[in-house]
Amino acid sequence: MEELPGALGTSPSLVLRLGQAIFASASLFFMCLEIEFYSYTAFCYLVTIMGLMVPWSLTLAVVDGYSVFVRHLPPQARVTAIIVAGDWVLSFLALAASCSTASVADVLLKVGVPYCSAKLCSRYRLSAAMAFLSWFLSLVSALFNLWLLPSL
Repeated sequence: MEELPGALGTSPSLVLRLGQAIFASASLFFMCLEIEFYSYTAFCYLVTIMGLMVPWSLTLAVVDGYSVFVRHLPPQARVTAIIVAGDWVLSFLALAASCSTASVADVLLKVGVPYCSAKLCSRYRLSAAMAFLSWFLSLVSALFNLWLLPSL
């Protein structure tokens, strides 16, 4: 079987997983610099989803790192199916969270200072941008693993 470049257990997959974790952590960092995000459901949703994305990505990065640096693990259909399902679910949730956060931050910025200062809203928008980048890397991982699934 030919090895797909971004499939589980390869070095590109390790880079994708680490990128997901870094961007999700950055999104959490920028969102949680101020405690005021609890006032809006979209912001709480983003924190929840990125809080799920970080351990998911780091766990799979550990598996990839073990497979790349220690011993190559043979691909298993059930494990790959679970990873594909988890990637797709987290990918769609991350897309929804980043889009809702970006739209709420944009509306609050246009409404004015009483609801959100320019500095605070720009942090929220930056957090949404980091979540969007994390979503993109998650989607790429999901597509590569989905492509691998029928060949197992």
